[in-house]
Amino acid sequence: GRPDLNGIWQVFGTAHENLEAHSATEGVPAGMSVVEGGTIPYLPAALAKRNENFRNRMTADPLRKCYQPGVPRVMLLPLPFQIIQTPTHFSMAHEFAHAYRTVYLDGTPAIEDNEFWMGDSRGRWEGDTLVVNTISLRGDLWLDKAGNFHSEAIRVVERFTPMDATHINYEATIEDPKVYSRPWKINTVLYKRLEKDIELLEYECVEHVYLKLFKELVGTEEHRRTE
Repeated sequence: GRPDLNGIWQVFGTAHENLEAHSATEGVPAGMSVVEGGTIPYLPAALAKRNENFRNRMTADPLRKCYQPGVPRVMLLPLPFQIIQTPTHFSMAHEFAHAYRTVYLDGTPAIEDNEFWMGDSRGRWEGDTLVVNTISLRGDLWLDKAGNFHSEAIRVVERFTPMDATHINYEATIEDPKVYSRPWKINTVLYKRLEKDIELLEYECVEHVYLKLFKELVGTEEHRRTE
């Protein structure tokens, strides 16, 4: 009697680059904000930290070090992920760096006072909406490539609401009193991949490739300055 969320899904858009609205730059397409109200409600000190992150994003982004993305960032990566649904839990397997999490529906309490790359997730049904509460995330993760971030105090409530057989409305409410002045939401759409024989592949993350790319970009920029 529950919606069938099994399958391979993917988000499309530029939220993985920047959750907020942003203009196009080299290698980054322009994008509209997925944040309700447009901007993230940072506390003043946290906003300064976010701006510092942005300036250092080519080397400081944890994803460039091949760390696990965390939640909700893993849902916004432009790579497919697979949902396997059972009566007692959901498994979510992502192409990026073997990222994986289990959402338990059995009513067991979440693990608190720990820090995990993908947090600890517990779910429940509200009508046709799967509601997922995630806590115990590490405090050194980012939310996107632009340096938006959170602390270890973050709590994420995701809502997966089927729009039809091939679209899911994805909403995440983010709360972190150490970083934000109030809870805030993001909203986007997950699309079901319908290609024949579609399957989940692997995206191996290799840190030295990112470092090599950054050095090449820096070298190109220095060359431009000397011309």
